[in-house]
Amino acid sequence: MSQSQATRPTAFAQLMATIESRKANPPERSYTTSLFQGGVEKIGRKILEEANEVVEAAAEPGDEGRSHFIHETADLIYHLFVMLGHQGVKLEEVEAELCQRFGVSGLDEKAARNQKGSSR
Repeated sequence: MSQSQATRPTAFAQLMATIESRKANPPERSYTTSLFQGGVEKIGRKILEEANEVVEAAAEPGDEGRSHFIHETADLIYHLFVMLGHQGVKLEEVEAELCQRFGVSGLDEKAARNQKGSSR
């Protein structure tokens, strides 16, 4: 791996940086800007729509289905990142949350969350 490849940001980091830039300096003719203007409601509708399309594409057979699934997954991730940007949540915060879960059974983690919720 070359030096430039080792220091180049990931696609996720580049996408998040672009979204944060659009929030700070909203271009007039930008889809991301229009999502920010619509707030949680508009971004949330898109996330739900894209999540549904991911599930539908996952059921499609063959290479075409696989390509469609990848395309829809990218759309979902983009819209999730827009919501993160709208809420002022850094990608690193989500990564840290995921790292905390390594080595913990998903069932145990969910049970611990449910216990916390029932003690309120």
